[in-house]
Amino acid sequence: MTAEPSQAYDATADSQARMRPGRPLVPSATIAGRALVVVIAILTFLAALTASGAQLVANASREWRSSVAREVTIQVRPQPRMDVEGAVSKAAGLARSTKGVESVRVFSKGESERLLEPWLGGGLDLVELPVPRLIVVKLTGEAAASDLGALKDTLRRDVPGASLDDHRLWVERLATMAGGVILVGLVVLGLVIAAAALAIGFATRGALAGAKDIVEVLHFVGADDIFIAREFQSRFLRLGLKGGLIGGGAAAFFLTLAGWLAASLRASPGGNEVEALFGSFEIGWSGYGAIGAVVLLVAAVTALVSRETVRRQLRSMA
Repeated sequence: MTAEPSQAYDATADSQARMRPGRPLVPSATIAGRALVVVIAILTFLAALTASGAQLVANASREWRSSVAREVTIQVRPQPRMDVEGAVSKAAGLARSTKGVESVRVFSKGESERLLEPWLGGGLDLVELPVPRLIVVKLTGEAAASDLGALKDTLRRDVPGASLDDHRLWVERLATMAGGVILVGLVVLGLVIAAAALAIGFATRGALAGAKDIVEVLHFVGADDIFIAREFQSRFLRLGLKGGLIGGGAAAFFLTLAGWLAASLRASPGGNEVEALFGSFEIGWSGYGAIGAVVLLVAAVTALVSRETVRRQLRSMA
C-alpha cells in the first residue's frame, strides 16, 4: 500500500521546512543533545582526574627515587672489643674523601636508638643492645656507581662491621610500583574513552533516526553520504567540545582546590603524610596540559565516532 500523493507532498514539505537556511541538520538544543553534553562532561571529568592522578603518582615517584638515589647509608655494627666511635669516625672520613659526596651526617648513639622506637617502643634501656650506628651520605650528581663500589670495598676492608647500602632495591620497587599505578591509570582512561565512544554512537544513531526524513530529502536533491556525515560530525564535534570543556574545567578546578587545601593543611600531621605520598599535590602546567589533551581527545573521539556511525548507518539504509 503506497502513500497518497498529498501525504508524500506534506512529508516532503515538512522536511523542507525543517531544512530552512541557518537551521542545522542535527539540532543540538534538544533534550538528547543536552543529555549527551552532560554525559561527555562527566566522562571527561573522570578521564582528566585519572590522567592527572597518574601524573601526580609519576611526579611523586620521580621525587622519591631522586631523593633515595641521592643518599646512601653506611651502617657500622658494634663488635666485641671494638672502638665503635673510632670506627664511625673512620668510616665518615672515608666517605668524605669519596668523589661525588656532598655531605656526611653521623647519627649519634642516641639518635640511632631513637630510630628503633617505632618498632620497640619508647623508654627502653638499649645500653646492652648492639645498636648499629648510622652514617647518612648525601651525593651530588657527579657520584658514579664505580665510586660507590670502591667506597663499599674500602669500608669492608678497613672498617670492621661496616657496610654500605645504596638503596637500589628500594629504587627498583618504587619504579615498579609507580609503573603499575600509571598502567592502571592508562587502562582506566582507555575504558572511560571507550564508554564515551559507546554513548556517542548510540546518540548518533538516535539523531540519525530522528532526521531520517531530512536525510531522504538530501539524498533526493543529490547530497552524498560524505556531506551528510560531515554535517553530523560538525554538530557532534561542537557537543563534544562543549562537554569536554565543562568536564575538563571542573577537573582543573577540583585539582586546584585540592592543591590549595593540601598546601593549607601541610603543617598538620595528616598534611605531611599526604605530601609524603603525593608530593606537593600540584599538577603544574604539564598537568593542565594533560587535561587539555584529554578534552581534545574526547572531542576528536566524538567527531570520529559520529562520522563513522552515520556513514555505516547510511550504507545500511541504502
